[in-house]
Amino acid sequence: MFGNFTDPLYIIQIFVILASLVIHEFSHALAADLLGDKTARRNGRLTLNPLSHLQLLGILLILFGPIGFAKPVPFNPTALRWRRAGIIAVAAAGPISNFILAVLCLLVLRFTPLSPYSFGGEVVYIGVYINVSLFLFNLIPIPPLDGSRILRNIFPPSAERFFTPMDVYGPFILLLLVLIPGVMSSIYIPWIQAVTGSLSRLFGIAP
Repeated sequence: MFGNFTDPLYIIQIFVILASLVIHEFSHALAADLLGDKTARRNGRLTLNPLSHLQLLGILLILFGPIGFAKPVPFNPTALRWRRAGIIAVAAAGPISNFILAVLCLLVLRFTPLSPYSFGGEVVYIGVYINVSLFLFNLIPIPPLDGSRILRNIFPPSAERFFTPMDVYGPFILLLLVLIPGVMSSIYIPWIQAVTGSLSRLFGIAP
């Protein structure tokens, strides 16, 4: 693991992950603020300052563990306009921001002289891959991920009793999926590669 810190691309990858997580959380805060809930603003989360969104444990897990995270943005669902639609919008804002970042990186590769095979091109393509990864991962419908909040608010309130137990067991299920060898590499990684490859071809870029 420590040998990776001698690789410049690995160091860049860590910084790209951290920056992408900051933008992800800021997007949650911005969506909630625009929809009438000022909780994130009052808690100092409506900012791109990394210190407001990152925490030590999440960073350490990015460096040495199977998965990392940033501090979740607090919001008050009852303060949102269009209650259930508002919750979906706030939850979706984070993954959407990662998708937009991936597209922006592809636009850089498409409309600049950078080659995907040059060092600069590799750095930009890291941004594509990481943000597609974050986009897909956060859409997994298991608490506490954004996909779970989106899914439970698409269904009518009468279905809430089916989702409530997942609030307790979801994090453990998610941890098992990450820790059990082969699960993520056989299911999650192919999806990342498929979406990244499709987007690259759409923009006329050979990954």
